[in-house]
Amino acid sequence: MPELVLELNGQTWTLDPSRTYTLGRDPQGDIVLDDARVSWRHATISWSGRSWSIEDHGSTNGTFAAGQRIHHLELGPGSTVHLGNATDGPRLTLSGSAAPAAQPQQQPYAAQGANPGWGQPAPQQQAPQPGWQQPQPQQAAPGIPQQQGPGVGAGAPPVYGDRSPTTFHQFSVGRVMRIGRALENDLVVSDLQVSRHHAEFHSTPDGRMEIRDLGSHNGTYVNGQPIPKGGAQLLGPTDIVGVGHSTFRIVGDRLEEFVDTGEVSFSARHLTVTVDGGKQILKDVSFGVPEKSLVAVIGPSGSGKSTLLKALTGYRPANQGDVLYDNRNLYKQFAELRQRIGLVPQDDILHKELTVKKALKYAAKLRFPADTTAAEREARIDEVLRELKLDIHKEKKVTSLSGGQRKRVSVALELLTKPSLIFLDEPTSGLDPGMDRDVMQLLRGLADDGRTVLVVTHSVAELALCDKLLVMAPGGAVAYFGPPEEALNFFGYDTWADVFSAFENYRDYDWAGRWKGSQHYQMYAADIDAIAPQSVQMPPMQAMRPPKPQGWGSQLMTLVRRYVSVIASDKGFLALTVILPAVLGAVSLLIDPDKDLLVRPVNPQTGLPVPNGTATTVLLILAVGACFAGAANSVRELIKERVIYERERATGLSRSAYLMSKVIVLGVITVLQGLMVGVIGFSSRTIPDEALILGEGKAAVLLEMSVPIMGLGFTSMMFGLVISSLVKTAEKTMPLLVMFAIVQVVFTGCLFILHGNIGVNEFSYLMPSRWAVAAAGATLDFNNISPPKEKGDTDPLWEHTVGAYSMDMIALIALGVLCGFLVARFLRRHEPEVMRK
Repeated sequence: MPELVLELNGQTWTLDPSRTYTLGRDPQGDIVLDDARVSWRHATISWSGRSWSIEDHGSTNGTFAAGQRIHHLELGPGSTVHLGNATDGPRLTLSGSAAPAAQPQQQPYAAQGANPGWGQPAPQQQAPQPGWQQPQPQQAAPGIPQQQGPGVGAGAPPVYGDRSPTTFHQFSVGRVMRIGRALENDLVVSDLQVSRHHAEFHSTPDGRMEIRDLGSHNGTYVNGQPIPKGGAQLLGPTDIVGVGHSTFRIVGDRLEEFVDTGEVSFSARHLTVTVDGGKQILKDVSFGVPEKSLVAVIGPSGSGKSTLLKALTGYRPANQGDVLYDNRNLYKQFAELRQRIGLVPQDDILHKELTVKKALKYAAKLRFPADTTAAEREARIDEVLRELKLDIHKEKKVTSLSGGQRKRVSVALELLTKPSLIFLDEPTSGLDPGMDRDVMQLLRGLADDGRTVLVVTHSVAELALCDKLLVMAPGGAVAYFGPPEEALNFFGYDTWADVFSAFENYRDYDWAGRWKGSQHYQMYAADIDAIAPQSVQMPPMQAMRPPKPQGWGSQLMTLVRRYVSVIASDKGFLALTVILPAVLGAVSLLIDPDKDLLVRPVNPQTGLPVPNGTATTVLLILAVGACFAGAANSVRELIKERVIYERERATGLSRSAYLMSKVIVLGVITVLQGLMVGVIGFSSRTIPDEALILGEGKAAVLLEMSVPIMGLGFTSMMFGLVISSLVKTAEKTMPLLVMFAIVQVVFTGCLFILHGNIGVNEFSYLMPSRWAVAAAGATLDFNNISPPKEKGDTDPLWEHTVGAYSMDMIALIALGVLCGFLVARFLRRHEPEVMRK
């Protein structure tokens, strides 16, 4: 068996035919190459029994001989191989003459000390738990994703770490290659996130490549940025194209496809979040998560766990640092990568009044492209229900399920779109130990099935199920990252209660410094900066306006149907919507039921007519009832769905469609309530024989007087939405509702004269009750039947003219429109921040 001598960068190795040599950036490899273009485990050289050979292990940038990319090549004296680039990549020269053997590089961790400053012994590696595979010495350092980025002169950029392309497609000049879900496409992508006819690759006569979007619903992306719907973009040698869960790159005359099957790595580098005043609530957080991992994040209150979760998901990007999704910058490519990330907040992200299957049906309708059929959505829903063992509960209302089952439904909703990375915020909060274990076992199963799962939790009972544990210290710094079974030994305590007490008692201690000076840091986090993010030209950060999976009208119809279903399933709310206006209208009948609203009574002592107080009192009662009913209908609607809105907005929900669904459904309910209040309050009393606008007849007059009450209810409902969009908790809505109703009473103009009262009168123009009472008063001719005390001080808003009535109604509706604009602006605050930058 002949010896082979390998020369690299002035060093030589005499290769022993009895063993295999690993080449790459892995410090634990045999031949280490410090070059970003070289993969973590790039290739191996071995003796096959017949000859020496080099085998490429699916490296991103390739192995080259004589300018050609190779995957397996027999070697001999005189062979030359380049790694990472065909021209200037690291060069391996092989010869047959013996040379002094160079010792392989030593393990970089052997000399590291143990827990400096605490006197604790170096943590001993515990025996692996049955059923869990521990990393082997020749693998990448635990916790460090196996990926890299191109250096100067590198070829095509990395797409999925060291993995080889899923498939190859050959191009020819002038050829068109269509991509889509339909079978007649040249390249069929079986992904419900992809439209039936999604995009086309065009080979131009000058040899350049172009991607054209075919009006896809979820968009076509180049380097993570959406191209205009129906638009086109020329592609450069380093550009990557995203379509659903597939990513494409062009290498020469070949199209390489990478399918995101869920086995992705994820890493955070130096994340720092600073709030107003310069206070840091997250400090230099770095860690790397290998594919198919379950990672738990624990820490005391105030350690920045929620802030970290928002930074990792892009909801609130860190001020400094990067989040890498399989080597791609999440913040800069959020528009595309958001489709591959699932987030389950602490609060359930579904309507509890619906059945499990109906809740998933509406979610699928909103998230999948408009050209997916009902059968395709049903099939995906059934598949997820079976996977999570929820198929036996699919016809039950969500509110009737146990806490653990409800959390499964929230996870099922996220799994509809097959995310590769799933984040969960306190999924076991409020659950008993048995349900806690069930949920954690569910997450363990999700990771084993090929997903990366990160869970923020307060529970420490089931941490052994996790692959990695991230412990946050007070102030937002990392205190530990590594295997959960080594964590207590690292801190030097027997229980997690002792660790958390130490955090509380020694809040000023430099926990992060202790971690960074430890052997564990060298083993599990020191090499995180070796991960080079994808090097492509990115546009400056701007407001992300990714394509929506459904058109605006389709989203609106789905949201309206879902909202109607939610309301229809709430029998108590339905009963209240009928009883409340009936009671309010009936109360007004108790006010002098026999008095004529159109006649000014005569003072028996003076014989002079006096104002008709009954008319103003009745109108005051009806106006207050309409205000209260309208605002009560909506004051909780946005705050109780805030978590649902935040999540759906990140998946492509239209803000205006969501708001309009509320306005339409609640508006119809409120207007009907106003009609009921007006009819009950006015029908049994004497009213004018002729309306200002609608003409003669009691029915016409009754309707004309009820329209201001209906408009007041609608505008009050819009004010309720403003309140609901502003408050942080539902408990704060009731005091504001009461305050709103009382203020409306004061500014109706029925309690005291507003006209001529400088300042107060102008302020009253902001109150919907002022304009509604004025419109009804114009029909009743308030200036005549209930005039101000002094002649000549009549209120121009009460004039018995078509102009006055029309102006009052226009102003009333304008207030409602203004409220709608404000609600839309306030809703923007509850969207992922990366979409607003």
